[in-house]
Amino acid sequence: MPKLIIVTGGVMSSVGKGVTTASIGRILRARGLNVNAIKVDPYLNVDAGTMNPYQHGEVFVTYDGGEIDLDLGHYERFLDVELSRRNNITSGQIYLSVIEKERRGEYLGQTVQLIPHVTDEIKKRILDAADGFDVTLVEIGGTVGDYEQLPFLEAARQLRLELGEENTLFVHVAWVPLLPTTEEFKTKPLQHSVAELRRYGIQPDAVVARSQKPLDKAAIKKISLFANVPASAIFNSYDVDTVYRVPLVLEEQGMGDFLTRRLALRAARPDLSDWQNFVDALANPRVEVKVGMCGKYVELRDSYISIVEALRHAGAALRARPKLVWINSDEVEKRPEMLSDIDVDAMVVLPGFGKRGTEGMIECIRHARVNKIPFLGICFGMQLAVVEFSRNVLGLRGANSTELDPDTPHPVVHLAPEQLGVDKLGGTMILGNREVEIVPGTLAHRLYGASSTVERHRHRYEVNLDYLPKLQEAGLVVSGWRTDIRRVEIIELRDHPFFIATQFHPEFRSRPTKPRPVFRGLLSAALLAKGGEEGGGGDQGVRQGGG
Repeated sequence: MPKLIIVTGGVMSSVGKGVTTASIGRILRARGLNVNAIKVDPYLNVDAGTMNPYQHGEVFVTYDGGEIDLDLGHYERFLDVELSRRNNITSGQIYLSVIEKERRGEYLGQTVQLIPHVTDEIKKRILDAADGFDVTLVEIGGTVGDYEQLPFLEAARQLRLELGEENTLFVHVAWVPLLPTTEEFKTKPLQHSVAELRRYGIQPDAVVARSQKPLDKAAIKKISLFANVPASAIFNSYDVDTVYRVPLVLEEQGMGDFLTRRLALRAARPDLSDWQNFVDALANPRVEVKVGMCGKYVELRDSYISIVEALRHAGAALRARPKLVWINSDEVEKRPEMLSDIDVDAMVVLPGFGKRGTEGMIECIRHARVNKIPFLGICFGMQLAVVEFSRNVLGLRGANSTELDPDTPHPVVHLAPEQLGVDKLGGTMILGNREVEIVPGTLAHRLYGASSTVERHRHRYEVNLDYLPKLQEAGLVVSGWRTDIRRVEIIELRDHPFFIATQFHPEFRSRPTKPRPVFRGLLSAALLAKGGEEGGGGDQGVRQGGG
């Protein structure tokens, strides 16, 4: 019988429900349990792939090519697992499936309704994804009372009835504001969200109260009284220096023991020592490294959240704090000279899609190449690195990607052959894991310490192999190739302290205690340039277009 922990949110969004869910997973994983996590998104999109980064933030990519809500990234990083596309359930998927079944006659002439047909589809998907795991976390996105959320809450209510109380546990996450004038915690918003849940037949078994500061006993007593939850099942996730500290905070309050006891889980003694060491390293760096982050969506930092976290993971391994300097490529496009006034130790050119701001990104690449600043380009950043090299080193005037200029005289980056004729956007890019062969004797080989790696992809455009001989003759090194088909995966420059770019997205496989080599290498090279101990080459610990 599957055991489910269903996490719901209060009347405010963006209070850390995803981090709380991931933290619960980390606590259970520390007890040797096989933990899974599902994100439910009530929007009508089939997946997150076509959503604007300014509205939705980053699109996380799973190993099997799912384009997913960024909370899946939190789950993977905290649980150190690889999740699949079925771990994200959207209203769009549910309704599409129900309508397709109706069109095929699978309902045998029944009147198709929200209950039971839509709720049965939701339950089936949750139980299918939960099969084979000790515990499955189900985070229901949105806020309680949203009409889009109602079929999922009803399905959750039915799952409690069908699986039994011993196999289901409801955790409610809600904000408890601190009134600055009186320094008093106000529990009324949480009381109202619990009351709203009760209207749908759900009584929380536990509450995680989010707050700016640790709650006092009076607030906990009031929550217990009005939420009808024992004080021993009320936990407090207050603001901390890093989200990675949240599992430690909740564990200290006894949440792990409560969950295992309540669900009768056979669990080992918890071991969070590696996690504690990682958090200590984050909190106590020996040096700071300034990293320029050049992109077109920098106003919403969640657009690049996996890259930010990957840099933090690498920084913790090196006891270095990455200080991120956000560089808006639109502004650089207007005033390229501004780069001379920006002091950074390393430069990352970020993923993106479309023409806006790309000349500014190319200028950031030129600035890093000419001034010998350690450089990492990711996906679109790699493609633009090839464009910059073609123009300014090889001398191909007007060189570009056909995504940005279909009439370029030198299409050094073009649409991948398998993308020709694709007329739908959602789920049709080159997505998910691909094996990459790494060329011996290269910087990439020294970083990975292996002849191959598996990395995740999300792009349509790739380096045009017709231009490769000229590029290589001018000094561009191809140090990584797709193993299943001849495609450029990694490029680098030899006459540079650290210049590397990848077609794949290394950030999606970064973990707190397992930083990806290119990020560790970038920070290590920056430290070496600053006169530190680590060097980039040798140490081993060392929207619908570009990527």
